[in-house]
Amino acid sequence: MSRINSILYATDFSEGAAGAAALARDMAEIHGAHLYLLHVITELDDRHRRGIPASVMEAFVKEVKTQAMSDLHAFKNRHFKNFAGELSTELRLGYDAEEILAGASALGADLIVVGTRGRRGMEKLLLGSTAERVLRQSDIPVLTVPERD
Repeated sequence: MSRINSILYATDFSEGAAGAAALARDMAEIHGAHLYLLHVITELDDRHRRGIPASVMEAFVKEVKTQAMSDLHAFKNRHFKNFAGELSTELRLGYDAEEILAGASALGADLIVVGTRGRRGMEKLLLGSTAERVLRQSDIPVLTVPERD
């Protein structure tokens, strides 16, 4: 197995993401890897900007990014408080799976860790699965962690 020097952990801040956060933290500590926490804001991608004046959208995007960065730091402090290794955070705007893969590529990540929600049937068909899209398109290993009650 190749050495793991950097791990990208993508989170949506859900409580179900806690198991994936713990596993990403443990993997990074075991391997002495740099851990990157990534959150993608998908609600503001190009699909949602149509018909909204640019000045209004710019102010709204700025506020949403500020809140998301605050949420990312709160998540980091809650789940990675005692992490002894290198830890970085990043916020991206766009399509979830595409941005996770682009982030991993830009960082030169050796592993991607994502949580799964366990959607089934029509819900999965309509909403899709970010983890599944990342898994199918990634050139590097992807560790998926199912949500637990």
